[in-house]
Parts: sequence; structure tokens; C-alpha cells
Amino acid sequence: MTMIVPTYGLYGEGAGNMPDFWLHCETIPSRSRLHRYEIGLHRHDSFFQILYISAGSGDALIGSGRLALTPPTIVTLPPKATHGFRFSRDVDGHVFTLLASHLGLAGEAARFAAEPRVTPLPPDDTDSTFIVATLDRLAAEWSARRSGRTGLMEAYLALVLTLSARFWSRDNPVEDGGATQRMERLDGLVQQHFRTQKPASFYAGALGVSPTHLNRIVKAATGLSIHAYIARKLIDEAKRELVFTEMPAQEIGLRLGFADPAYFSRYFLRETGETPRAFRLRERARLAAQTSSGLSAACTSRMAGR
Repeated sequence: MTMIVPTYGLYGEGAGNMPDFWLHCETIPSRSRLHRYEIGLHRHDSFFQILYISAGSGDALIGSGRLALTPPTIVTLPPKATHGFRFSRDVDGHVFTLLASHLGLAGEAARFAAEPRVTPLPPDDTDSTFIVATLDRLAAEWSARRSGRTGLMEAYLALVLTLSARFWSRDNPVEDGGATQRMERLDGLVQQHFRTQKPASFYAGALGVSPTHLNRIVKAATGLSIHAYIARKLIDEAKRELVFTEMPAQEIGLRLGFADPAYFSRYFLRETGETPRAFRLRERARLAAQTSSGLSAACTSRMAGR
């Protein structure tokens, strides 16, 4: 028998015109007690989740596997990852749900975030203590709703995921002949120069390898050619600005190094199958519908739990 896994939107947040509707935060007890501390298998199409378990215990059900949760620990879940949880009644912590398209990660952090992970945080480790403090600050910043919180929350999230990726790499070493380090350097260079549309030969020269060798490294790490890898960064940034800013498509194209607005539209159409305007309208409508659906589901759950 094929099991149907439900797909949920973002809990509890209305899209409206809020600049930070991209993130929602709530305590684990506030959500799990509505379901008797057991969250059935489900997934999210567009949302990335971080669960921080600070007390209690439980199990994470990821795909067909089961992993024990012993605090302090974090669980990171990319979009479309099937997951569920069983918690003890003394569980505590937070769950952060955010639009995956709003994550501006690169390098090791991006690769870490691409797969579901359960990462214990050793209580006697300095970086672990810093991650816990940052997650607490993130939750407090979300609740306080002070000016400038969006930038701070983005920085906190990047910090948490980058340090968590270090923990994961330390406990799961991969022998790759230096390819990981080259990919990290490449990610930094692409992040620095993608708006000026440097060719693949520029990045190969900066890394001290031939373009052919660089292409092999990128292909092994991402499944993409170096040209497609650079193009994806341009397109991802264009998508981000189309959804989360009010800038005209022509201005976005100029910011991304396209002197001719018409060429930017053709380039975007070639890479995505739709024009910048069509993508903006469709994606905003889809996210608004998902967010509204998530709000309705959350309200229904709350009413049922009364």
C-alpha cells in the first residue's frame, strides 16, 4: 500500500505585506501538545525547518529511519523531506520554519542544509554553546518584533547553519583530495563576483586549476557543470529579488550585470521557462496561498485542541 504523506504550508503566519513573513517561530511544546506530542509524517514543499531541542527527549522520523533526540540537539529539514516526531511530555525548545528561497547559504553550509540532519550539540564545546545562544537570540528577536530584526535573523540563521555544518563535517569526514576546500573557495569567489559575470576560466585561474579540472570538481559535488553552477547562482539571486523586493525586473537585471534588460529577460526565460514578470506573479501567488493554507491549518488545530 502506498502511504500518502501530507504536505503543509507555513504555520501561523499571514503573508500580508510583512517584510519578514518568510520566517515563523514557535515553541515545540505549543505545537506538539496539540497532537499529544506526536507529529505524524509530513513534508513542506517550500519551507526549511530547524528544530532546537533544549530539554526532554524524543525521536525524529526521517524518511524510513528513526533517530533519537537527546538535548541539546538540532534537527535541520530541507523542503520535501518527509519527517515526523515523537516527543516526551517534558520536551522544550523551538521550531523555526522559513522560506527556503530566503536562505542565502554557500559552501559547506549549503551542502549541509541540502539533506535532513540530526546534529547533537556537545554541551562542553564553545561553538556548540554559541549555537545554542544564537538560537535563543533568534527566538527572542522574532518575538520582540523590533526594527531591523530581519537582517539580524538572517545573520543568526546563517551562523547557526554554518557552525552546525562544521560539527557534521567533523563527525562525518569525507576523503576527497581537497575537493571540498576547493568548492568552499569557489563558493566564496562566486558569491563575490557573480554580479560581474566572470567566466569559468577566471574561477579556475583563481583556484590554480584548469577549467576542465574545475568542471570535474563541480560536477562531482553538485551534478552541474561549472557554467550551469554559475548560472544557477545568478538565477537564484534574480528569483530572490523578484519575490522579496519591489524592484522592476530591468533594475534587477542591471544589478546582476545585464546591461540589456531584454537580454536579461531572455536569459531568465531560457533558464527557468518563464519571464521574470510571470515568475514573480506566480511565485508570490503560490507563497501567499501556501501561507494562507498554513494559517488555516494552524487555526483549525488550535480550535480542535481547545
